[in-house]
Amino acid sequence: MSSKSPPGKNQIQLVGALLENLFQQRGLDEKRREYKAWLVWEEAVGPQIAARARPIRIRDGVLEVRVDHPVWMQQLQLLKPKILTQLNALLGEEVIDDLFLRRGAHKPPEAPPPAPEEIDWQSARLTEADRQEIHQTVMAISDPEVRMSLEDLLTKQKKLQRARQKPD
Repeated sequence: MSSKSPPGKNQIQLVGALLENLFQQRGLDEKRREYKAWLVWEEAVGPQIAARARPIRIRDGVLEVRVDHPVWMQQLQLLKPKILTQLNALLGEEVIDDLFLRRGAHKPPEAPPPAPEEIDWQSARLTEADRQEIHQTVMAISDPEVRMSLEDLLTKQKKLQRARQKPD
């Protein structure tokens, strides 16, 4: 019985590890962890609070939240310990140290954009310059499996870009 994982799973894991290493090398890993708070905000506070309060920035572990009404600010001040606990639980580690509540109107969450039109990116043709650019980008990677995976990813991305540029 084979213990191989499904096709593509290893490549996805390699790309994820590659991106994680890139963030760490550039000193962006902490910021990446902090900004995940935007992704889990509504789940942490629930839809009723999320409709009245939105994160607007983060600095030194303090999440600044714009609240649209003074009564809601008072309520959130009382709920602050619970919100912090829930946020950090959803983030998987203690990332947010405090909430700073700021009064002000905020735009409600936007409706999701309409579904994109179907693009036939797979039949898009790359130029020789495109291939050379991709090759130059990945040639410094010493691990052949990672290099091939990244080259495949960049090729697909370039084909999608080319397909979007096609005139209608």
